[in-house]
Amino acid sequence: MSHTRLWISATIIASVILIGFALSVPHTRDVKENSTLQSATSSAPQVSLRDVFKKGVHTISGSVDAPNACVPASAEASLQGDASTTQSILIKIVLPPDGGVCLQLPTRATFQTTIQAPAHLPFVITVNGVVATSTEL
Repeated sequence: MSHTRLWISATIIASVILIGFALSVPHTRDVKENSTLQSATSSAPQVSLRDVFKKGVHTISGSVDAPNACVPASAEASLQGDASTTQSILIKIVLPPDGGVCLQLPTRATFQTTIQAPAHLPFVITVNGVVATSTEL
């Protein structure tokens, strides 16, 4: 008779432990998505720029918020407008879509480009075609 009580007690204790474990473990549907990743994909990321002007050539370098470390940033600069209108330097930054397996941790991707242009022109920056906000270093 005592073996039966022991097995019943062990079954009840094991059931309580398993049910408690199943209820305490977070489920994937309960975890909120990272808002940083959502904002990076829905709008243009923040861009930091540094412009060095020497002998008529702008060397523009900087960094941009990328969704992960596996996404490289590439940049291309061009002049907007003509000599009779207000000119600006258009900096097109491209962040290609992530096609591989990579830790989805936002990081800063660096870029550099050069252009021959007059001094003190304003910058217009786009990231994947969307106008981005920038800070100059």
